[in-house]
Parts: sequence; structure tokens; C-alpha cells
Amino acid sequence: MTALIFAGEAVYAIPFHVTRFFRPTVLEVFDLTATELGAAQGIYGIVAMIAYFPGGPLADRLPARKLLAFSLWSTALGGVYMTTFPGYIGSIWLWAFFGITTILFFWAALIRATRDWGGNNAQGRAYGLLDGGRGLLAAALASAGVMMFSLTFPEDAANASLQEKQDALFQVIWGYNIVTALAGVFVWFAIPDTHPSESNGKEHAPGDTISKHIVAVLRIPAVWMQAVILVCAYVAYKGFDNYSLFAVEAYGMNEVDAAAIVTIGAWLRPVAALGAGLLGDRYSVTRMLALSFLFLLASDLFFAFTTPIAGAAGILLGNILIGSTAIFAMRGLYFALFEEAKVPVIMTGTAVGLVSVVGYTPDIFVALVAGIMIDANPGATGHQHFFVFLSAFAAIGLAVSLTLMRLLHRNKAAQN
Repeated sequence: MTALIFAGEAVYAIPFHVTRFFRPTVLEVFDLTATELGAAQGIYGIVAMIAYFPGGPLADRLPARKLLAFSLWSTALGGVYMTTFPGYIGSIWLWAFFGITTILFFWAALIRATRDWGGNNAQGRAYGLLDGGRGLLAAALASAGVMMFSLTFPEDAANASLQEKQDALFQVIWGYNIVTALAGVFVWFAIPDTHPSESNGKEHAPGDTISKHIVAVLRIPAVWMQAVILVCAYVAYKGFDNYSLFAVEAYGMNEVDAAAIVTIGAWLRPVAALGAGLLGDRYSVTRMLALSFLFLLASDLFFAFTTPIAGAAGILLGNILIGSTAIFAMRGLYFALFEEAKVPVIMTGTAVGLVSVVGYTPDIFVALVAGIMIDANPGATGHQHFFVFLSAFAAIGLAVSLTLMRLLHRNKAAQN
């Protein structure tokens, strides 16, 4: 599980941590507008959506150790190119490459291995540990990155030159590259080289084809609801990437302080994910998801309809903490729904692939929508429009979570 945690966060550090915690600097150093960065990350989403589909069956048939290690090492190679600060076209190709390396060979294998570890009665704990551990690592990496960034950055941050910003960001990216490559080495030696069928004692029967798995999974209504819940939760998570830019443009903070305040929010992830996972095992995953969406909706509506006060760091941080708690709680819960919905273990990889094709579509459009709204309405107004957008998805997630909770409760009552 420790190896899965390290792999699960390290592989996404280069594609996402850099733009999440240092977004204003990335836009300037890469010579991108918010819309252009959103478009590049949208290409990642398109490639990822295609990669989820074959990645699921692949995880049901190949050892996780080999898939995860290859993914980490190839992602680190992409990070080397990232240190050249490619422009718009180069960024599009870079994030398309990340879409292959972090999804096709990685995602379903990670989720499959985690479900195998959790067994029949501890799925909330398994996914809570996975995302909580990932959050702990993410916060530690972010804190180290911010420290490195601030040490390299000149004391007069407001008047830093482009070269000085490039030097600071270069150090941060290389730090993430090294961590990602080392995580691949850790995975290679720590995870057993076992075939997926060995984890549950079932071999694929001669007539047990990929197409039969797909059809069987598609016939489970709860899987479709889980996909919608994942969409709504992941929209919120992608919205988290915008907090640092929001702090600069709406609350008047400098780039270093903005990165630091968002990092504080990131430290909630291990506590929220693990806590929600344990509570999900005790009180049901769907109930905890509904509660998380309710808190998220309140947080998004506050930012959408209140006027930012320049320098009011306490108000900003307080609401970021509320929203972050809800976002990271959901990340420790939504894949635990596979056990609650009684999806067969042998079909886990296929189910992950199909749910992810739908559920991770926000990779395509959230950053792009944010960029368009912010560029069209500079300052606080554009960000408020974006929080209205986030609020709509939080409301949908709340409604679907409550519906799924009633469906599973009814199915359980019928079986008894």
C-alpha cells in the first residue's frame, strides 16, 4: 500500500502539481494565457478519456508492478521536456503525452491493486488510505516545492524578472522529476510481480472475454450513477487548481503567498480522505458522499456570490479549507462504491475503465472553461462566474448521491 500511495501521487505531480501550486508563474514563464493552458490540459483529458477504455482490461490481465513502474518512468521523461518551458504547441504535445503515460498504463492498475488490498470489508479504508496517503505526499511535495520556489525567488517578489521566475520554476520541476523516477524504482521492488487473477483466485474462463465483461458492467445501474458522481467530484477537484490564481487576482495576494495558502488546503487531503473512508465503511459510502457534496456546494456558493476583500486572507483560507475538506473526502470515497454496488472483483479493471471514461471528462473541459471565463472577465468577476459553474456540478453530485443511496438501500432490503 505504501508503494501504491507513492506511485499514485508521484505520477501526477509533474502534470498537475506544477500548474496547481504555481499557476500564475507557469502562465508567464510558458508564455500562455489561462485559456491556452486550459486547452493544453483539455488535450490531456481527451487523450486520457481514450486511454481509460483499453487501460481497464489491461489492468485485469497484466501485473500492476510492470504497468505502474513503466508509467512513472515515462512520465518523468516528459518532465525533462517540461523544463524547457515549451510554448503553446509544445505544451499541447506535452500534456497529450502525459495523458498516455499517466492513464493507459497506470490508473486502472492502481485502482485494481487497491481494491484487491482492501478485500470485502475494508474498501473505504483501502481507498481512504490510498488517497489520504497520496494527499500527505502531495502536501509534503507541495511544501517542499514552495520552499524551494521561495528560496530561489527574489525577496522582492513583485518585481522579479522573467529569468528569475524561470530559474525558480526550473528547480521545482526538476524536484518533481526526481521524485517521480524514484517512485518507479520503489514500485518495481516493493510490489509483487503477480498476475491479477492470482489476487482473487479466479482465472479468466475461455469464454470470459473483454466484451462480456464490458456488457456485464454496463448492465449495473449503480455503475452509471457512480460515473456521474465521479464527474461532479472531479470537476470540484479540477476547480481546486484555480485557487492560487483566484487568490492573486481576486484577493490581491502575491504569487508566493498564494502558493502557500493553497498548500495549506492540500494538507487537509490525508485527514479528509482517510476519515471519510473510515466513516464510509461505518455509515455507508453514499451517505458520506452526499454530505461532502453538501459542504462543497456551500463553499462554492460563498465564493460565487460574495465580493472578495483585498488582503482578507483569513476569509479566503477559511472557505478554501471547507471546500478542500469536501473535495478530498470525496476522493477517498468514490471508488469504494464498487464494493457497495457489488461489482464483481474480477471485473474491477473493466469497471474502472468504463467509469473513468465518463468520470474523468472534466480533464477535458474544466481548465478550459475556467480560462475562458477568467480571460473574458478579468479580476474577481471571471472567478465568480467559474464558482457558479462549480456550484452547478456540486448540486448535481448531491442529487445523484442521494438517489444512489436510496437505490442501494432498496436493493439490500430486497436481498434480505
